[in-house]
Amino acid sequence: MVSAYFLKRIYLSFATHVFDVPARLAAFLLFLLLIFFPVTNPTSQILLLLTLANLGAIFAVSWDLLVGRTGLMSLGHAVFFGLGAYVTALLFVHLGLPPYITIPLSIPVGVLVALIVGFPSLRVKGPYLSLISFAFPLILTGIIYYFKEYTGGERGLYGLPSFFPFLPYKDQFLAEYWFTLLLLFISGVIIYRIANSETGIVLVSILDDELASKASGINVTKYKIMTFVISGIFATIAGSVQAHILRVANTGMLEATISFIPVIVTIFGGIGTLYGPIVGAYFLQLLDGYVLGRIITIPPDWVYAKMLVYALIIIILIILWPRGVARFVTDKLEDLEEARDIDERGSKIWKKYKKKKEKVV
Repeated sequence: MVSAYFLKRIYLSFATHVFDVPARLAAFLLFLLLIFFPVTNPTSQILLLLTLANLGAIFAVSWDLLVGRTGLMSLGHAVFFGLGAYVTALLFVHLGLPPYITIPLSIPVGVLVALIVGFPSLRVKGPYLSLISFAFPLILTGIIYYFKEYTGGERGLYGLPSFFPFLPYKDQFLAEYWFTLLLLFISGVIIYRIANSETGIVLVSILDDELASKASGINVTKYKIMTFVISGIFATIAGSVQAHILRVANTGMLEATISFIPVIVTIFGGIGTLYGPIVGAYFLQLLDGYVLGRIITIPPDWVYAKMLVYALIIIILIILWPRGVARFVTDKLEDLEEARDIDERGSKIWKKYKKKKEKVV
């Protein structure tokens, strides 16, 4: 009896909060697809692509929380990604700590750097904020080169351990895929809860009208710093995990292209949606690593041609769906839902009309 009651509560909650909301239903179906995808027995290369897509989605969602909810246009988000990779690598190489200890220890370092980046960045606005944030990955790169006897300099730090060294080589790819998918789910739920809480409402008010928010007594600086810290935490986690997935931490993780990845992914998926960056991360990762790597074969010598084709495809798709591919899909689902409601109400109205007419006759 008790189990039937709880099952009914779960069903009603699912029907109310997931099934009747097109965006949540689409996210639920996508998550189910990702859960059961390994049943198709994919290759190690495909599993690695999806694992990197999971981490790229975490990275992009953290940037979307910062920009899509507060309007703080950061172009230096790679500083947190590269920082997480180097902190976990340094702790392993010099102290011999395992990844399950080094990754949590990288979080407070990410918080500290978020505060260092946040306070001076918030004294300016608009393009000046973007330029200041863009400088921090370059500063961290210079520090790494200066202390090259510890950081490995241009070569970086190699030989980082796997999360699952006790498993066979191929099974490690599957375990890492499950691990990063679980991490993406937890990160997405936490960020979603923050964005839809009272704090999230305050952030949206700051985005809409910062002056009015200040006039209402809201401590705008506190909320912006808080968002910087939360965003930095998840970007740091994504970078530290990727370092162990690829077994390396180098300055390539601090390049400008890494800072542009969450920008492109989020705009392509749908900025300010939180689910858009996840869709964008999977789409663009599979486009780059699978479609343009295996289905459409481009000779290795034509690297720049591949980059050109990749860029042209993204530009065309953004022009077709300026609000993001995820928003385009959810808008279509909402249109279908409205049409279904109209049909249902129309049939009911017609039945009532016929009954009234029969009574009159």
